[in-house]
Amino acid sequence: MPKQRKLAILSEPDVCAALADAWRDSYPGPTGGHEEGGFILRDFAGKLSVLRWPKGAQDAIDLPPHPNCQIGQQDIVATFHIHPNTGSDYVQEPGETDRRAVRDDPDLKGEAYAGELVISQETVYLVDTNGQVSRLGRTREILGEG
Repeated sequence: MPKQRKLAILSEPDVCAALADAWRDSYPGPTGGHEEGGFILRDFAGKLSVLRWPKGAQDAIDLPPHPNCQIGQQDIVATFHIHPNTGSDYVQEPGETDRRAVRDDPDLKGEAYAGELVISQETVYLVDTNGQVSRLGRTREILGEG
């Protein structure tokens, strides 16, 4: 797995606050959590926003339609989902299903798309468009909670 990498959208306080909300809403812990996720969007003026997906299951979430790597007139610059289950039966880093989902999705190939953030208890990962995984940093630091 490649070393840490910087992602500009994570320097945006509103984006990080929305990711922190999704983390809390997932009820992280050894049992009982569920996946949350969403799109990080950029409008024509360059403003970023977060659009959450419907609540997921304990270890899965469905990605809503996103033709041409856009939602309406906004570009998708990243997607994200939470790995809330911290028990020993669960993998915290992105698994092969996570990697394939990004790599093989033809509608996640927009010019602005950086990849999918996978947020676990300790680490935020990035799955880029070729399915490679890199560590972006410690979750608490990135989400502004540490």
